Amino acid sequence: MKTSTKIKSILIIFFLIIFSVIGARYFIGKHFEKKFSVRPAPGVIVTEAKQSSFYKSVETFGTAIALNSQTFRIKKQDVVGNLNIEGRFVKKGEIIAALQNNEKIVAEFSGKLGKREIAQGVLGSDSLIITLDDLRKILIDIKIPENYVGVLKKGLKAEIYSSAFKKKFTGIVDSVSSRIDPSTRSILARVKVNNTKYEIIPGQLMTVKIIYDESMQIGIPESSVTIQGKKSFVFIVNNETAEKREVKIGKRNFGKISILSGIAEGEKVVSEGISKVRNKSKVKIVREEE
Repeated sequence: MKTSTKIKSILIIFFLIIFSVIGARYFIGKHFEKKFSVRPAPGVIVTEAKQSSFYKSVETFGTAIALNSQTFRIKKQDVVGNLNIEGRFVKKGEIIAALQNNEKIVAEFSGKLGKREIAQGVLGSDSLIITLDDLRKILIDIKIPENYVGVLKKGLKAEIYSSAFKKKFTGIVDSVSSRIDPSTRSILARVKVNNTKYEIIPGQLMTVKIIYDESMQIGIPESSVTIQGKKSFVFIVNNETAEKREVKIGKRNFGKISILSGIAEGEKVVSEGISKVRNKSKVKIVREEE
């Protein structure tokens, strides 16, 4: 009797321990499920979809030429009075230099003067050369490969750069040759550049980018687009909820990609943090980029 009572007690204690372990595991599981099941919304950076310029371009180089240029060679002994030349700007009709025998050098157009001495030992070394350049507009003759003949035309926009300046100059294609050079398989074009601050000087080597096939389309950062096979997707954020949406993409320019269909102008797309976003999930907007 004592043995059976002892066995019963052991069995009761055993089952109590089993039920206690099961109950403890259940309530601990519920605790951690409640604690970790509700995850905080991931932080994302969004960008507003808006109209942007997209285009194609062809890049080449050329040498700067003054819009108008004139040179005068005079003898030093013929100059009357002081010769004020270098860096001087003159207007059309203004006297550049007075010479003996009542002769005068007169500016035929407005521009900037320069002076170049003739090296010693050269015939006529007692002379000097005066230059007059109209720098308000600069011309650049460029050569474009013949496969661009179909798009190259007068009036196209041009962007001009130089290693001497950390800035962009603007211009237009002023003229296009009617013939292709058979030796280089290229066509000659002339670009006219605004130079109102007289920064570009004749003889400078300039990089020229001709802009063509330009259009305004809805643009978003390339980082916003996810490619899956032949389809492209973005995440639109509305009321702090992300929506995965298929889009049709077009041209790419400077880190932006054009959207032909799928989103409307003004909608906010996720540009950073896409890997943490799921369709219909809540998100937290950390920052809105311009």
